[in-house]
Amino acid sequence: MTNLKHTNDDPAKTDDDLIVQIEAAGEELSQVRQAAASVIFGQENVIDLALITVLAGGHALLIGVPGLAKTLLVETLGTVLGLDERRIQFTPDLMPSDILGSEVLEESEGGKRHFRFIKGPVFAQLLMADEINRASPKTQSALLQAMQEHHVTIAGERHDLPAPFHVLATQNPLEQEGTYPLPEAQLDRFLLQIDVDYPDENSERRMLLETTGTNENIAKAVWSAQSLMKTQRLVRQIPVGESVVEAILKLVRSARPSFEDGDPGLRDMISWGPGPRASQALMMGARAKALMEGRLSPSIDDVITLAEPVLQHRMALSFAARAEGVTLPHIIRQLTVKLD
Repeated sequence: MTNLKHTNDDPAKTDDDLIVQIEAAGEELSQVRQAAASVIFGQENVIDLALITVLAGGHALLIGVPGLAKTLLVETLGTVLGLDERRIQFTPDLMPSDILGSEVLEESEGGKRHFRFIKGPVFAQLLMADEINRASPKTQSALLQAMQEHHVTIAGERHDLPAPFHVLATQNPLEQEGTYPLPEAQLDRFLLQIDVDYPDENSERRMLLETTGTNENIAKAVWSAQSLMKTQRLVRQIPVGESVVEAILKLVRSARPSFEDGDPGLRDMISWGPGPRASQALMMGARAKALMEGRLSPSIDDVITLAEPVLQHRMALSFAARAEGVTLPHIIRQLTVKLD
């Protein structure tokens, strides 16, 4: 049997133990995917990317027009994964305290006054931030800081968020009037950008038949928070081959305008490129994808598949590229061709 090189918190655990755990986790995740797909029709790729995000311990930004089941997706994942799920509808008048919580002054029966912290909706294991770009930058920053640090500080007191903690935020790409686009530094905190497209004809036909009758599929719990966190730890133990590491470094570095060895034609089309956090996202995402499919280690194909969701919100086109009608997906596809 091939000896797998990996970093392991438990030195007594053998490669055979790791293989058994990976295969068992792959079977369990197959049930999770089936349970979610029984409610969300025609969005298998979106479900997989959302699960990869959660398995990798990150947050995702879902972009799609209204009516593509983004809200239902988050609710379904919360139920299937056994997580405490909440939703916040972002509006221009939403304040940071509406998300994080606030202290209220209370008076006891003896007449003594004291402050009590009332937790906001951010204290959930799976949070849907609906139309996050409609809130003010101050409110966006409050949520994004909590996403990064996994705790909030109110009146000098630290309050830890529950574990696990994941945010699936949504944006509507059509209506930009009255919105506050997320700054690039804040977008970088999302592990993946998931584009939610229209379902194909067969999926939409199935949706029509199964959601407009008297019997409608209801999501059922398949996992628990404890199972999820155990699998998240397993993701970090999956070995990654040197060729995959080199592919990640080559791809991310070639997406920067300062990259010396890249194609000058492509380099001139990039205004700014991804930082090291993109490399980390690709590494974790590739490991999570391999585990979800029951494989013992990720491949370069995993890196290529995840390149667009990882990189497109971490890059910007130059003025010349925009003038020529070039898109970021086109640039990323050109960069991934060189990985084959």
